[in-house]
Amino acid sequence: MRASDASIAAPPFPRKLPWCNVAMLKMHEQRGKAVLVEFWDFCRVNNLRTLPYLKAWHERYAEAGLRVIGVHTGGFPPARDEDNVRRAVERLEIEWPVVIDTELEIWDLYGNEGWPARYLWTPDEHTLFSMHYGEGAYAETEREIQELLGVSGDVVPPVRPEDAEEALIVPQTEDQPGPYSGPYEAGGVWAVVDGFGAIRVNGREFDVTEPGALQLIQHDRHTRGELEFELTEGVAVYATCFTPGLAP
Repeated sequence: MRASDASIAAPPFPRKLPWCNVAMLKMHEQRGKAVLVEFWDFCRVNNLRTLPYLKAWHERYAEAGLRVIGVHTGGFPPARDEDNVRRAVERLEIEWPVVIDTELEIWDLYGNEGWPARYLWTPDEHTLFSMHYGEGAYAETEREIQELLGVSGDVVPPVRPEDAEEALIVPQTEDQPGPYSGPYEAGGVWAVVDGFGAIRVNGREFDVTEPGALQLIQHDRHTRGELEFELTEGVAVYATCFTPGLAP
């Protein structure tokens, strides 16, 4: 979504916050680069689903002048631990700078409202060009990046069928706290986990060895189903999450 006020300036990054992949970045030192700031949490499913597009944009446009910066603001308890964040950045093969915003300092400066959230800043004055909350609008964002950088080309093709601009999707069941057993409607089911052990869902077992989000079920389209959750000792499930699917 294009910014309604083209004079909004990018907030500076507070000093003394920990960074991954760089010692530290200052916004004013990025002059001449289009800056894409992405708020994320490695435990949140919709952030993981957005990640392939960020990786593609970083690979395609970094040399042309795009700077991707991740702001990691943990919403779930495991994501508020700095060591967990650093391991997740390495495990997820994130190459761009990531600042760890555990105390929501940058979050508050932006007046941010959720995950994922991306803010695209102009190269010269670093004024707000566009913003988007949630999944989606990937082709729109990439065209905006191309416009700011003065380049052209095909956009990244949809990673999933429901990501296509013309896709018709059905609203999924809302995310549920803890290990949820019961009916649901969705394209996919995930669990936010921590600890060491295993979870069993509808008779299928999944090993838990690190904090994060585990995909439990993936349907071809929006589907009605029933969940039956079991946990072994040593495992915590913070939420059961549902992702959208194409209309039947």
